[in-house]
Amino acid sequence: MKKRKSFDEQILETYEKGQLESIFPSKAELKKYQEAARATFIKDRRVNIRLSSPDLLDIQARAAEEGVPYQTLIASVLHKFVAGRFVEKPSRLTTHSLGRGKKRRAS
Repeated sequence: MKKRKSFDEQILETYEKGQLESIFPSKAELKKYQEAARATFIKDRRVNIRLSSPDLLDIQARAAEEGVPYQTLIASVLHKFVAGRFVEKPSRLTTHSLGRGKKRRAS
């Protein structure tokens, strides 16, 4: 009975035959990506905004869920929105602001 090759042996054999292609970007592509990243992360302006307490709590919770500081999350969302690349992912968290559309009665 013929012994079956391990996954590592198969990869090594394929590599030795020259059948693998690099997935790394070319130097020109890498430079283009680095310049885009540099331009994206240059923060030279300050903006102050007012948010409702429930919205800020939701933003902070979502940022914690994503593992980033909340101000970084806000900047990222705004950048993606203006660049036309904003895609909303549903949160696993219950939001504090779900009932905001309803008027609250005065006590």
